[in-house]
Amino acid sequence: MIPRILTLALLGSSALAQNVVHYTTTIDNVKYLFGTTEPVARLKPGEILDTNTLDCFGNVLRKPGDTMSMVKGDNPLAGPFYIEGAEPGDTLAVKILDLKVDGDTGVGAYSPGFGALSGSHYTPVLEPPLKDRVWFYPIDHASNTATYKAQDSDFSVKIPLHPFFGCIGVAPANGEARSSIVPAEFGGNMDSPEASVGNTVYLPVNVKGALFYIGDGHAAMGDGEVAGSAVEVPLKARLQFSVIKGRTIEWPEFENDEAIMTVGASRPVDDAARIAFTELVHWIHRDYGLSDLDAYELLSKVAKVHFNEMVDPNYVVVASVEKKYLPPKRR
Repeated sequence: MIPRILTLALLGSSALAQNVVHYTTTIDNVKYLFGTTEPVARLKPGEILDTNTLDCFGNVLRKPGDTMSMVKGDNPLAGPFYIEGAEPGDTLAVKILDLKVDGDTGVGAYSPGFGALSGSHYTPVLEPPLKDRVWFYPIDHASNTATYKAQDSDFSVKIPLHPFFGCIGVAPANGEARSSIVPAEFGGNMDSPEASVGNTVYLPVNVKGALFYIGDGHAAMGDGEVAGSAVEVPLKARLQFSVIKGRTIEWPEFENDEAIMTVGASRPVDDAARIAFTELVHWIHRDYGLSDLDAYELLSKVAKVHFNEMVDPNYVVVASVEKKYLPPKRR
C-alpha cells in the first residue's frame, strides 16, 4: 500500500484549495539509484509534495571526529514519486515552491579520488592521494549564512545561503538504473543551483508515472564544486507537479520569469556545453519562433553559461538566455 496523507492548503491570491501529499524521508527508505521501482507515493498534476531530504552523506556526519567511513552511500534519494498521467514522450514540470535548510550545520568533505584537482580511476596520477577531511559549517538562519572555518589557520568567513537540490531527476529510459552520483539526460546529480525556489524544472518522462526523485541538498556551492562537495545539508521542500502532454524534450530544462535555461552533461566539458546550447537553440525555435540559425546567432551575442560542476562522472553546464531578448512566446 502506497502511503498517501492529504491535507488542504491555500496557494496564492486565487485561494484555491490544493491537495498536499506529505512524505517523510529516512535513511531506511532512501534509494541510491535513479530507476524503475515501486513508488513511495502518488501525486496528481497540480498537487503539492511536502517532504524532506537527507544530505549527501545520509545525515551521519554531525560533529568533529566523524569520518567518511561512517557514510553508507552517496546521495541518498527521496522517492520515487509517481505522477499520474505522465507517459513516455511527455514532459514533467516541477515548480520549486519552497526550500529550507533542515538543521543548523552543513558539511563539506574531501574524499580521495574525488574532486577536480585529484587523480581518479580515469585520470590517474603517481602522487599519493590527499587524505579524507571533513569541515562543518554553522548555519545562522537569521542572517541566512553559513560560516566557513579553516582548519589549518585561524580564518573564517560567512557565505550566503542559496538552498537547492544537487539531485533532481526521473527514471532513465530503456530500463536503465543509474547511480545517484551520475548526471545525464534524465537529470540526476546535476548540482545545479538553478534547482532552487522560484524555478521550474522540466524533465523528460521516460516511464509511466515519470518516477521522480530528489536529494543531495545544498545550502551553498561554488561554480564547479571543485573539491567535490557543497555545503551539504538536509532540506525541507514543497514542490508542485504538472505534466505537459505531447511535449518531448531530450535533456532537463529550467525556467523562471526572467530566463530559460538548458542542461548539458558529458565529458569533456565542451561537449556538455554543446549539448546545452543545442537544446537552447531548439527551445527558442520551438517556443519563440526564431529559426535555428537566427537563434544560434542571437545566443552568440547574449547567452550566458554556468559551469555547474566538474567532479561527477559527467560534467554539467547550463546555458541560458534572458527572455527580454526573445520574441513573444508562441501560444
